Amino acid sequence: MRLLIAGGGTGGHLFPALAVARAFRAEEPAGAVLLVGRAGGPEERLVPAAGFDLETVRIRGLDRDALWKNVVLPALVPAGLWTGLRILDRFRPDVVLGMGGYVMAPAVWAARVRGVPYVLHEKDVRPGLATRLFAARAAAVCTTLPGTERRLRTKKAVLTGVPLRDGFDRRTPRVPPKTLLVAGGSQGARRLNQAVWGALDGLLQRFAKVAHVAGEQGGDEAERRRRPGYEPVAFTGDMAGLMAEADLIVCRAGVGTLAELTAVGLPAVLVPGTFGGGHQLENAKAVAGVGAAVVLPDPELGPESLLATLDGLNGPRLRSMAKASAALGRRDAARRVLAVVREAAA
Repeated sequence: MRLLIAGGGTGGHLFPALAVARAFRAEEPAGAVLLVGRAGGPEERLVPAAGFDLETVRIRGLDRDALWKNVVLPALVPAGLWTGLRILDRFRPDVVLGMGGYVMAPAVWAARVRGVPYVLHEKDVRPGLATRLFAARAAAVCTTLPGTERRLRTKKAVLTGVPLRDGFDRRTPRVPPKTLLVAGGSQGARRLNQAVWGALDGLLQRFAKVAHVAGEQGGDEAERRRRPGYEPVAFTGDMAGLMAEADLIVCRAGVGTLAELTAVGLPAVLVPGTFGGGHQLENAKAVAGVGAAVVLPDPELGPESLLATLDGLNGPRLRSMAKASAALGRRDAARRVLAVVREAAA
């Protein structure tokens, strides 16, 4: 089989695309796989380093938070679409997998124009614009969280989860929790950092260790506050290692992080970001709805509310949350997605 995987631009799309590519190569060593990403994106470095071929397209998505940035789209989009068509014609795939986001649009559009079957993967509960545009004629849409399927016009929706990097292994968190992990993403989360620092004395009274991924904007300040029991880092490439030691996590509600913590089976306090049209709030509600997390809205976040929320999680509640988290996790998501792709190509 010849598989074209379109998706990149951010870790939330790129790492799952690479996970599917690795699973494909392991299962079909004689097959051919090509990744299509964004020119100038991290995929230009990470995809070749992972041993896969890459083609890039100059494209950008609709910015809902700064509308003035969209003035260049009328020039970029048509050129990007035609580049996608040229890439498809050269590679001649049997099937195209779009991993979500605007980066997949040129390759998926080209597949539709040429009559090549395509499958989409949507990570958020609220489907993105590109997914909504292409879902109706997709062979299938792979989803991550319950509720996405009700928002799509599609022939077939399959709950697969998010394909993950290696290392996110299932474990049973300790109760009462000894290690708290706080993660605001690679760029950090200013309000979350400030709440942690304001509550740090109380956190260290409650936990033997507080591991804190403070992000680039908070790294220097976090390092100045380092003390016994408080272990901050600006950025880590080993989130799996941190989750392997954590018993409870406080984090944003990006779907990549949600997929990782549920694969491990961690209970979570989710502080969804308010950017991007508020899609993280819907992700957080979906996870909390099955009992795997509690939601602390960003406008209500502060040192006192953080400590109060943590104090409200007694032993039975934490065990129930961990069980629900593990039930929601999909560690075999890459293989699940590949099974849907093979069916579409058949």
